[in-house]
Amino acid sequence: QVQLVESGGGLVQAGGSLRLSCAASGRTFSNYAMGWFRQAPGKERERVSTINWSGVSTYYADSVKGRFTISRNNAKNTVYLQMNSLKPEDTAVYFCAASVYSGINTPFKYWGQGTQVTVSS
Repeated sequence: QVQLVESGGGLVQAGGSLRLSCAASGRTFSNYAMGWFRQAPGKERERVSTINWSGVSTYYADSVKGRFTISRNNAKNTVYLQMNSLKPEDTAVYFCAASVYSGINTPFKYWGQGTQVTVSS
């Protein structure tokens, strides 16, 4: 059973920073792509950023390029999302996800419970 546990969300003022963490367990973490998604109230879930198994390849949504950085530490079975220059429109529940494949553009099968990020103006 794969488990993903997010942490690091909270309330921050616009222009501030947060770092989300996602601890994975239950299988060989280093073989698979990981990602961060978000969902704001009344909106569809959005892919924010994904990272391949090795950390070499990454994807960012246009809305977060230049502000967010995804990374992973396979020795610690953890993926991170560093979020800088946060904007009120970044407010959402952020979900960690794990793929069953190694590449960044693959389906994500496993999901965490989500962590709330709220950016005040």
